[in-house]
Amino acid sequence: MEKVNDLSKEEQMNEIKKGFMEWEQHTLEPFMEKKPERKEEFYSLSGIPIKRLYTPLDVKDFDYNQDLGFPGEFPYTRGVYPTMYRGRVWTHRQIAGFGTAKDTNERFRFLSEQGQTGLSVDFDHPTLIGLASDDALSIGEVGMVGVAIDSLEDMEELFEGIDIGQVSTSMTINFPAPILFAMYLAMAKKRGVDWRKLAGTLQFDLLKEFIAQKTYVFPPEAALQLSQDVIQFASENVPRWNPINVCGYHIRDAGGNAIQEIAFALSAATTYVETALEAGLKVDDFAPRLSFFFISQIDFFEELAKFRAARRIWAKLMREKYSAKKPESLRLRFHCQTAGSSLTAKQPMNNIIRTTLEALAAVLGGAQSLHTNGMDEALAVPSEEAMQLALRTQQIIAEESGVVNTIDPLGGSYFIETLTNQIEEKVWGYLEEINRRGGYVQCVQQGYFEQEIAKSAYTLEREKTSGERTVVGVNKYKIENEILTINLMKVDPEVEKRQIERLNRLKEKRDNKKVELLLARIRQAAESKAPLMPHLIEAVEAYTTEGEIIGVLKEVFGEYQDPGVF
Repeated sequence: MEKVNDLSKEEQMNEIKKGFMEWEQHTLEPFMEKKPERKEEFYSLSGIPIKRLYTPLDVKDFDYNQDLGFPGEFPYTRGVYPTMYRGRVWTHRQIAGFGTAKDTNERFRFLSEQGQTGLSVDFDHPTLIGLASDDALSIGEVGMVGVAIDSLEDMEELFEGIDIGQVSTSMTINFPAPILFAMYLAMAKKRGVDWRKLAGTLQFDLLKEFIAQKTYVFPPEAALQLSQDVIQFASENVPRWNPINVCGYHIRDAGGNAIQEIAFALSAATTYVETALEAGLKVDDFAPRLSFFFISQIDFFEELAKFRAARRIWAKLMREKYSAKKPESLRLRFHCQTAGSSLTAKQPMNNIIRTTLEALAAVLGGAQSLHTNGMDEALAVPSEEAMQLALRTQQIIAEESGVVNTIDPLGGSYFIETLTNQIEEKVWGYLEEINRRGGYVQCVQQGYFEQEIAKSAYTLEREKTSGERTVVGVNKYKIENEILTINLMKVDPEVEKRQIERLNRLKEKRDNKKVELLLARIRQAAESKAPLMPHLIEAVEAYTTEGEIIGVLKEVFGEYQDPGVF
């Protein structure tokens, strides 16, 4: 047996155990008789019991090479790249979207001037579910919580004056994502920008919509058909683009815990992988461009450990289950956003501190890009001042704090490694249960995910309501008759009118006979399950609108109806 300091590992553990017991008996217990702890049990936000102290005894079976390894190497626990932030810091990608394309373009320019390094577009609710701005169901929602995009004309105005060949763009969009992607590609083509130079990400995780955000349109089978289509097209034509950004964020914001966030997102990701493999694609041709979108919640250490566990699980899945060979296929790359659900309308300045802690956890957890929430997001679309401060939060962490100077600085911590192992074990348990139930789609139809999320949400809300879990300024340290002292942004109520007028002018001046012909081709391709992307690009080039295309696809695919499991 290997000798270390003249003692075997087993002997070392026995010495530590002996010392620990003596510490409890002679130091801890007498102290606690005089000054007891604040409460009997401590738990993470996801309900994992947190011990008083962690020692080598908690990681006695830990294998450095198998469980931790080195950055840029399997199992990627310590990071997906060998140099991490010593080479290049994460992308500062602040989400922007409100009003018209012109309004959001101005916000893009402002954030770029302040040092933002990547663009991220938030779309309004009608755009998210494929409704035209002039649809009766869109009334009151146009441009309110995101930018209104109806056609290529809007997309062109959204990126006016921005070099899309040099900047990476993320789009927070789901079922209409192929159409918005087609608009982006059509715009690049008009500008003469080579598609192979375009870099960006589609938040195109359709399966998640059925269990969390709920901006679904088509049934799961159609969702998988669209996903396979976009993965294949992007792999062949836009190689620097991430065609699917598998999303755990909305699972968490819906009330799920850290374990559910990772487990359900990884289960969705494996479903996309298997769909692509069934279509004849090779895993190493598309897996390197799959990416993830996670939340960073307020439980600092749990979030940090969660990211490390997710990387390790994904690497094992891709190598052992799907026989991926390229290192790029094994790397779980993720964008992170601080937690909107942790922000409070009460004492909103407190949100600055919450966001800072959450951003730091994301950075120490190895994120590739990050959005920091505005302090006022619990009350309104964030103001320029709030977004500038949120961006400055990232910049101070990156350029002043020193946390970027070494890789995975908390790696090897008895607590962090134990927590990482515990999260991994619990995630594997969920993945096994999902498989036992027949896979992701079957679990959607059974309502399994929603029931699990609801249980978690209920537990957390009960803890907050009872005061068992503190929310500063809400259930503790409250200010009676609080007066709001920050200036909130207000979206111009005339936005809807202007957008509808713009849409009507477009329909009058375009070639409507050509539009009808192209819509017929889309219908035919959808019915025959032929690739849709080339037809979508051709249609948007003729200024066919998102609403018109979605309308045709609804006739072919049908519309999803939630089974209502509660």
